[in-house]
Amino acid sequence: MPRRAFRIGRSTTGLGLFAVKPIKRRVSIVAYRGPLLTEEEADRYEARDSRYLFILNKKWTIDGSPRWNLGRYANHSCRPNAEPISRNGGIHIVALRRIEPGEEITYDYGKDYRAYFFKGRRHCLCQACRDRVMRHRRKLRVERKLAAARSSRKKAAARKAARNRARTKTRTKTRATARKNGRKRTARR
Repeated sequence: MPRRAFRIGRSTTGLGLFAVKPIKRRVSIVAYRGPLLTEEEADRYEARDSRYLFILNKKWTIDGSPRWNLGRYANHSCRPNAEPISRNGGIHIVALRRIEPGEEITYDYGKDYRAYFFKGRRHCLCQACRDRVMRHRRKLRVERKLAAARSSRKKAAARKAARNRARTKTRTKTRATARKNGRKRTARR
């Protein structure tokens, strides 16, 4: 039996945490660890494009960039299955619901993260947003096909109506000619 309830594996957005065995609701999965930085130090790290900064409060920030910090591998999702909770001056990632084996462990990074890293994009790269985008694209594709089918039916109906009008004109011309010539002629059907 594995010692940890998770493993680090390949995700759609890079590396991620995946459950190895079932994780119960409200159970601490992993701690987000690293050196504590003051606000000024955190600003310097952010200027150097550090992506693993976790703000504890106005005064302290955790630098999660060391590789021994396994909490850094939990990815963002708009529909998370875990959440970060402050405990004893640190951050623990806790399950929001039961997590099945093989499921990726994710939490919502917050509005600031989305605003900073996803500028100009409407959706992030999490599985929930990808699924939503794919559903929307499928819906548009189906609507386009239905519109094309409706359009082709309308065109076919218009062509049929034009043919019927042409036949009617021909029939009336034939009748008029027959009257002129004094004989009775029936139109073909």
